[in-house]
Amino acid sequence: MNISAELTLTPIQDDYEPAIIQFITSLRNSGLKVIENPLSTQIYGDYDAVMEVLQKEMKVALDAVDRGLMYIKVVKSDRSDYEPHF
Repeated sequence: MNISAELTLTPIQDDYEPAIIQFITSLRNSGLKVIENPLSTQIYGDYDAVMEVLQKEMKVALDAVDRGLMYIKVVKSDRSDYEPHF
């Protein structure tokens, strides 16, 4: 089963950029399809593969900050080729 996951890491501290950059870099190096925009990062692929990467990288990312939030949305389909029709 393919999924699409949208992630937003929000460190609640002054020096937040290094944690976000490291998180996105790790996702890019996962071998899965990763698309970024200014507000979130999307990762696409097989459910088990995506969840395996997220389980590891979310822990690393949250360990890298004093306080932070991780927002996740998961859709049961690969939406990486979505184009609006309006």
